[in-house]
This record gives sequence, structure tokens and C-alpha cells, in this order.
Amino acid sequence: MVQIAPSMLSADFLNLGKDVDMVNSCADLFHLDIMDGTFVPNISYGFPVVEAIASMAKIPMDAHLMIVHPEKYVKRFADAGVRMLSFHLEAVENPAPVIDMIKDCGMVPGLAINPDIPVEKLYPYISSCGYLLIMSVFAGFGGQKFIEDTYSRVKSLKAEIVRHGADCLIEVDGGVSPKNSAALAEAGADILVAGSSVFRSSDPAAVVSAMRLLR
Repeated sequence: MVQIAPSMLSADFLNLGKDVDMVNSCADLFHLDIMDGTFVPNISYGFPVVEAIASMAKIPMDAHLMIVHPEKYVKRFADAGVRMLSFHLEAVENPAPVIDMIKDCGMVPGLAINPDIPVEKLYPYISSCGYLLIMSVFAGFGGQKFIEDTYSRVKSLKAEIVRHGADCLIEVDGGVSPKNSAALAEAGADILVAGSSVFRSSDPAAVVSAMRLLR
């Protein structure tokens, strides 16, 4: 069964407590999209919102850093209570020290790539990361269509993880909904990040359940 991580970027920030309660009640992870306006063209939210969610969170928080110099903020995310922390391969010259820093702070390290980065670039980090994040849209841009090539990228990465005998999960983020969740799980995805498909639904819990393949 896949894990579902609703993206809090799509939450109603005027009623954040209500949406946090909803995610607590039906999902597996909180997904926090952190954008700096430099690595990606948009800015999302910062530590006050992360800490507010943390104060109510009953399930783990998974933060996705779409920022330059992610190493500067690793400890602060750990102190805020984040359990899983990913950053972009494209944002650093050498991911290994940042991965080690995340581990040293007691978090699970993740490495993310955009759709235009060959999935093979993740292969050297399969054994050192707890999860790898394949973006199925380009990071930082809203309203994009799910990129169909994602399925083959997930399959290729899954095959390499199996070949290594590694305990590394695959997370997929961008345009995920009940329409493609089953195919993503079949391809090898372990964690599905969903934003608008959950928060814009009249019955978010039912959407989460559908994506967990509990139909």
C-alpha cells in the first residue's frame, strides 16, 4: 500500500488548523513544499508555518526543499520537528555532505530531481538516501499537467533500487490524483504527494483512500 502525503501548499491558510486535523485523520505524511524564489520562481512559506503545522501534527512531516544552499537550513528543519527532508540534486555541487548532515540531525534524507534530469543521476545515492523524489511536473510552477514519462522513470529507478537490494523509497510529486495513483504504485512508487486533488475535493479523506488503492 502506498503512503499518501497531502501537500500543505494547497491547504486553506485561513483555516490551516482544520486542514491539519483533516490530514492527521486520513493521511500518512504532511508534505511541506519550501520555495525560496531563487531555485524556483515562487515563494511558499517559511518556518512559522512549518512550526504551526508541527504543533498539531500527529503524523510525520516530509519537507521538500526547492531552495539554494539547503545545507544552511538542515538543522533548523530538524529542530522544527521535520522527520524527512529532501533537497534537489540540481541545487548543490555535491549532495553527499548534505545527505550526511540530514542523517546527523536525525532525519531521513531524500534527494529530488526535476523532470529534465536523467533518473540515472539518482543511482549513486540509492544506498545513502531513505527516499528519492521524482518530480512529475517542474518544481515551483503551479497548474502543470502530469508528465507521462514519469511512469518509466519510476520503473527504472525501482529496478535499480531492487538491484542494489536497498531499502530506499520512491516519492512522486506533481499532478498526482486518483486517476494516476494506481499506475504510479504499479510502476514502483511508495509515497504519493497530492495537493489540489485532496484539498479541492468535497471529501478529502475519500480521495486519500482512493489513492491508497482501497477502492
